Amino acid sequence: MPLKKRGPLQTVQRETDVIKRKVDALVQQAAQPDASDCTEAFERCKELKLAVEEITKTLKKLSKADEPAPVGNYDQCKRDEEKRLLSLNERLQSLALQLKPQDEIAGPSSSQTEQKSDEENSDEKDESSEDEDTEEEEAHDDYENDDDDADSDDEDTDIGQTATGQETVSYVALSAFTGEEEGDLSIQKGEVLKVISKNKDGWWLAQNSNGQKGLVPKTFLKMYLISQSSQKDSERENEDEEEESEEEQEESDIKSRKTSNWNTVRKAVTEIDATDVLSAMGAIPPGFRPSNLSRHLEEGTSYRASHFIQPKLSQSQLSFQDLHMDPDTGKVHGRPSRVSLTLTLWSCRMIPPPGVGLQVLSRHVRLCAFNGTQVLSNIHTVRATYNFKSQKTWSFSPRMTGMLPCLLDGDCFLRCDSESPDLGILFELGVTYIRNSTGERGDLSCGWAFLKLFDESGAPITLRTQELTIHGGTPFERDTDMDTTSTKRGNVLSQKNTHTSLTYKPFSSVLSSGYPTGVFQQMLLSRKIPKLVVKFKSVNSRTRVLLNLLPDTIVGSLSTVHLLATYRQILADALLLDRVTMCNADLICSSVLASFPDVLDQPDLMDAFRKSWTESESHLRRSDKRDINVLKQMFVSVYMGSVFPLLYSAEMPTPCWANEEVESQRARIIYSPSQKISVDTMLSSQCSHQAFDITQVTYDLISRAQH
Repeated sequence: MPLKKRGPLQTVQRETDVIKRKVDALVQQAAQPDASDCTEAFERCKELKLAVEEITKTLKKLSKADEPAPVGNYDQCKRDEEKRLLSLNERLQSLALQLKPQDEIAGPSSSQTEQKSDEENSDEKDESSEDEDTEEEEAHDDYENDDDDADSDDEDTDIGQTATGQETVSYVALSAFTGEEEGDLSIQKGEVLKVISKNKDGWWLAQNSNGQKGLVPKTFLKMYLISQSSQKDSERENEDEEEESEEEQEESDIKSRKTSNWNTVRKAVTEIDATDVLSAMGAIPPGFRPSNLSRHLEEGTSYRASHFIQPKLSQSQLSFQDLHMDPDTGKVHGRPSRVSLTLTLWSCRMIPPPGVGLQVLSRHVRLCAFNGTQVLSNIHTVRATYNFKSQKTWSFSPRMTGMLPCLLDGDCFLRCDSESPDLGILFELGVTYIRNSTGERGDLSCGWAFLKLFDESGAPITLRTQELTIHGGTPFERDTDMDTTSTKRGNVLSQKNTHTSLTYKPFSSVLSSGYPTGVFQQMLLSRKIPKLVVKFKSVNSRTRVLLNLLPDTIVGSLSTVHLLATYRQILADALLLDRVTMCNADLICSSVLASFPDVLDQPDLMDAFRKSWTESESHLRRSDKRDINVLKQMFVSVYMGSVFPLLYSAEMPTPCWANEEVESQRARIIYSPSQKISVDTMLSSQCSHQAFDITQVTYDLISRAQH
């Protein structure tokens, strides 16, 4: 198998490691300098500084979409790398001052300075202004503002003139700034700072009067004191241009935000602000947040069932970790997992509904395996139904004629092989809404609940009906209770992701934290606490056999288990029996293997497949229903005759979550007899299909398998 491709961010990290080792070696050499090595060390220092700047430019251009595989905490890793490069740049700048030849640092002598006349000073000012105009034209548009002229001179002043001890450059804070990240310097309005280094990203390294150092946005600073000879002139200019500078300062703030390294932080704050706006309007109750699990589903296929149904490669990537054949029977070898259970979502009660101004498109529960810090499985969604007269109560698995859609089916299964002692199931109650005034769509979390599947001794919990308390906020915040009676909401910004461990608070601790303690009062209060009722059941022998044929980690609808087990058998035949050798990774011609995972992510097509399968299975004899070879042949024929043509039909709209119009159009095409598509009609001129792509009929083991 080929080696795993290295991502751009990992390449930058390795290059930074190499530069850091070279800088450390140069610092050690400069600690005991020789006269002959000083010039050479200074040249090396300049080369390393240029290399750091090039790597920094490359890092700023990177985005999460450039990575060949998902990277956890990508934005945080990128910010850490930027801080590391900034630190290297500061060390090299200080080292350059130490190694720079004395004849370049000394500058003009004091006697020559005293002999300068007023005319010479005025000529120098004119020349300086001309140089400043030239530099201003060459400056980048994103950093163009009224302070560019001063900045071009200040950089030379900080390195050259300050070293002579004759002139000092200071800056005054125009506004207070509170550092939010490690390495930031908090400042107060009017505070005088000394700027140590200036970076092109708009964040300057400054030092306050107490000797504390840190990063400060340059838009918060203004030149305070220049050399004594031009201090009065500078003050007059500052007074004349004060009003104009304030207006241009606001424009500079906007431009600086567009190119700042903290775009990801601002994006997160913007999302929270949007929630604050809805809360201030009274549109959402306290405890509602942007949905984390919905965001995971939108990032790609990493948290979808189509990814987890694929075989997982072993550590050597030369064999499969969770897909093996039984040599005696020729069937897939069943693999028990650490957790293998079934559960039924029963109801949710006392869930506060959104207020006026929002139209709810979907009420649903998303569940997955969770260990307190990360999602371990795919995210499965079950849509809830509710009575308009009692909107605070959600129910699942409604009684209806015909086959119950898997999207509404509360019967689920969960398998997970994680050895984490905190392994459990995370439930997130959510709504998809559309804002009436703007047409903006969004997903909100109405609260979450977590059930730990093992006790402190490591023994599995008893499978029974559980009433789980719904918490507001997210699993990574401090405890945020759901308040169904008050509309007052706490400050979201003060509670943002301060914990990386799950904070599950049982009802007993809720009662002990200031609530009434009387038995009758507790009973009344218990009825007002948001709850999720889940029934856990032991797996019967027939279902257990089917579950053991599935991947070690997967969550899904219990009504699809028999189809997933049959698909895994077909997959095992193609990968373990039909390949020439186990080292062969050529494309496999199989429309079923290539397209069935995509169908698994579209519940309406899975329902159509289940319906056709049930109709065909009803005509089988009892002995044929137990014959795996007969079931595999029927799987292929039913799939290719019903679902596969629909998947690539040009008339079929692209799936869109909680879009009633799109769902209705797809249902008409799927179930309308007049528009029914089969293999016999695929070549008919009356049917139009998407442009052919080789990926529709070929299975690529390298790209599909889990690494």
